[in-house]
Amino acid sequence: MIEQLSQLSALTDLAVEARNMVVERTGGEIEGVALEEEQKDNAKVTRIQVMNEMASQRIGKAPGNYITIESESLRVADKPSHEYLSGILAEELNRLIDYNALKKSPNQEATILVIGLGNWNATPDALGPQVVHHILVTRHLYDSSPADAKQGMRPVCALAPGVLGLTGIETAEIIRGVVDRVHPDLIIAIDALAAKESSRLASTIQISDTGIYPGSGLGKRRIGITQQDMGVPVIAMGIPTVINSVNIVNDTINQLMNQPNIPPQLKTSLQQGNDYQQIIQNILQPFMGDLIVAPKGIDQLIRDTSKVIAGGINVALHPDIRAEDVSLYLQ
Repeated sequence: MIEQLSQLSALTDLAVEARNMVVERTGGEIEGVALEEEQKDNAKVTRIQVMNEMASQRIGKAPGNYITIESESLRVADKPSHEYLSGILAEELNRLIDYNALKKSPNQEATILVIGLGNWNATPDALGPQVVHHILVTRHLYDSSPADAKQGMRPVCALAPGVLGLTGIETAEIIRGVVDRVHPDLIIAIDALAAKESSRLASTIQISDTGIYPGSGLGKRRIGITQQDMGVPVIAMGIPTVINSVNIVNDTINQLMNQPNIPPQLKTSLQQGNDYQQIIQNILQPFMGDLIVAPKGIDQLIRDTSKVIAGGINVALHPDIRAEDVSLYLQ
């Protein structure tokens, strides 16, 4: 049973969806998973804590903290709304970061390495590289600047390492090489995510302190970018930009089954037998089972959402940058 639930959760990168699927299947809350929800004007914040290995196995997500920010405003080209969401993102990001604990010495600020994962040649996968383009990098100036010029800023560097198909090198291997030379105190990795529900595309931001396995939501398992692999704490962040065709067909069938004119015998047969999976396979055969779908206007969505994430990171990492001025620091 636990293995089946974990397989279901593997259809999404979002912890909130994974938790909801397990709750729906089991009909009750999950032991070892804490949930907290907060409504903030036009955004909903959900904080999930996976407390132990048993809970991790049940929902298919590593032990740790997962924060989800949901807002339809993320899809809309509205500058004030995006600045507001950047401010919320900065607040939630700073919930997961203890800057004092990261310092090597009391007088030395922590160095943060921001990694933009993904393929800049494939628009739905270009979120990470686009975010890096807007990050305020300061590490190269930090050591040579006078003390008063460094107040309110932290040493930040950034990298978009590309993907295995472009470089022939595992992304994690490139990052590990940079970590060995730069010695950052924290890594923030941004990647495009996969969702189970189409309503979450480009309207949800997830932050976690568990690191990330690039491509895991699409069934690809690369070397992890985690504290265990990198030797330093890793914050993972992303926005779902794609959905698997299996999820679309699955949601469609679920909607049909909830219609009042569906015969109860047919409903029971689909829920208890193998007919449900067989219908999905028949629809998607022979090639569409691997089809990955992105929303319309993905080019503009990536441009807009990358600025929201970069703005939130800039505000979080540099105390003197205010959320209302975030656009001034976006390149």
